[in-house]
Amino acid sequence: MTRPLPKVIAASQAASQRLADRHTPFIMDDWYVAAFGNEVKDQLLARTLLGQRVVLYRATHGQVVALEDRCPHRSMPLSAGTLERDTIVCAYHGFRFNTEGNCIEVPSQTTCPQNVGIKNYRTHERGPVVWIWMGDPDKADLSKLPPQDWLEDAQWETSQGFLHLDASYVRLHENLLDLTHLSFLHAKSFGTPDYAKATFESEIGDGQFALLRNVVPTTLPPVWGVPTGLTGQGQAARIVRSEFRSVGIHEVSVSFYDCHVPESERQTFRIRTAHMPTPETATSTHYFIVHGRDFAQSDAATTQFMHDQLFVAFQEDVDGLALQEKALAATAPEDLYEFSVAADGPAVAMRRYLLARQQKESTASHAA
Repeated sequence: MTRPLPKVIAASQAASQRLADRHTPFIMDDWYVAAFGNEVKDQLLARTLLGQRVVLYRATHGQVVALEDRCPHRSMPLSAGTLERDTIVCAYHGFRFNTEGNCIEVPSQTTCPQNVGIKNYRTHERGPVVWIWMGDPDKADLSKLPPQDWLEDAQWETSQGFLHLDASYVRLHENLLDLTHLSFLHAKSFGTPDYAKATFESEIGDGQFALLRNVVPTTLPPVWGVPTGLTGQGQAARIVRSEFRSVGIHEVSVSFYDCHVPESERQTFRIRTAHMPTPETATSTHYFIVHGRDFAQSDAATTQFMHDQLFVAFQEDVDGLALQEKALAATAPEDLYEFSVAADGPAVAMRRYLLARQQKESTASHAA
């Protein structure tokens, strides 16, 4: 078959315009991960978040401070300055800024001008991560941050890591809601041939999107089979829930058990992974990951084995999405069209939601 008919392409392109993509402005009024807590110390950390240059540091009372990374005098990055007694001293002319972003000293004069300051961003540290609200600080609402109790639960053994993604955060969220790709993109890591054809259910609600897939019976890849002991051919059940929980977090929950053992007698092994994408630019993303399990507690060797195996797979996502981004950038708008299938339902709904959220936020901003 050659290219689809022009009217079919036009319909596909029209449908794509109703979805968030690399060109969609960021949703500012929500929580995103700025850093892992152990990254933020009593020193200046520069990071670009949602297209904004931010400098972070930990104050003496323990609170994470996040400020605009630009001196309003002559635009020197404040991250190039020094941290002194919870204040930043600009490297260029020595202007000093406090934790609120207010300029409190100009060395060249005896008085400090009023109303000379920079943006201060709301932060909230929970478990291993620091969340940041990049939008209107008066709208910063912790109720919009989905609970992640397992990240702070001693019954869950966790490990964490970071990847830099040269692609839009929208594509990463879509990737996480489209687990049929495990049989192909992850064929050499944690995918199995039967995964893509396994039955699935979708949940599509107001800002909540999930895909549930039962792969039973199946043969587990080593990353799951070795730690659980479920290494036999066709021995295991793999019950997966992949859920978009907010613009800043996607959670994958999986249960494994021996499908040949009666329910009353079998042990269930559970894992969870928090995938936390934060846009850096329109086509690059900070990818924070925390993985947890409720078995093999305090087993450092198992933690390292699973971590290493998982990050091989996550790197496959990063590499694949970067290739997509290059193809998108190289394709002329009139030649770009993409089709969706049934398994894409939650991902398509999620992208519509992101676009609607952004448009609503933009309209409210212009009306204010």
